[in-house]
Amino acid sequence: MYVIGLTGGIGSGKSTVAAMLGELGAVVLSADLAGHEVYLPGRPAWQEIVDAFGRDVVAEDGAIDRAKLRDIVFSGQKQLARLNSITHPRMKELMREKLAALEREGVRIAVLEAALLFDAGWDDLTDEVWLTVAPSQVAARRASDRTGIPVEQVMGRIQKAQMSEEERMRCSQIVIDNGGSVEETQEQVEREWRRLQQRLTASAKSSV
Repeated sequence: MYVIGLTGGIGSGKSTVAAMLGELGAVVLSADLAGHEVYLPGRPAWQEIVDAFGRDVVAEDGAIDRAKLRDIVFSGQKQLARLNSITHPRMKELMREKLAALEREGVRIAVLEAALLFDAGWDDLTDEVWLTVAPSQVAARRASDRTGIPVEQVMGRIQKAQMSEEERMRCSQIVIDNGGSVEETQEQVEREWRRLQQRLTASAKSSV
């Protein structure tokens, strides 16, 4: 199975590109959605998070209230680093397990969509990385429209990102410019998908 790592900054359009790749035939694994599992009661990370940040971050249903936790950790880098040291290793193992399950099912191409692909060291689970980029103002507006968080706050979070756009680009094999229209993004994704198919076909032939 071939694994595409799909990453990008806040509001850069990762989900849009992931959906396009899904329509083209890839199976998409969202690290954010799957990662919710590590916050559930009974999971090892749950107790560690409560010990680190207190019972106030526990919701009525017993799960970790990620909105409350997010407010705490974005108040300072030390708090964020503390949370990451708890969740990132556990989420990586979860991603590894889910990718292995997809391979057993016979999936040919999987997409691991993860905002923290590089920051958390998950890129070694992938065969190549696609990066979505968009101008910071465009990205902040999109994220604000989606979450309701003021644009200024989103811009602050973008500026506090552990990796710069330039660093991400140096570590990625494919860059999708998502600053324009949906049609322009679709054209880029389809072009890179065709190129990937050609590479995989050539690789299969050379291994025979």
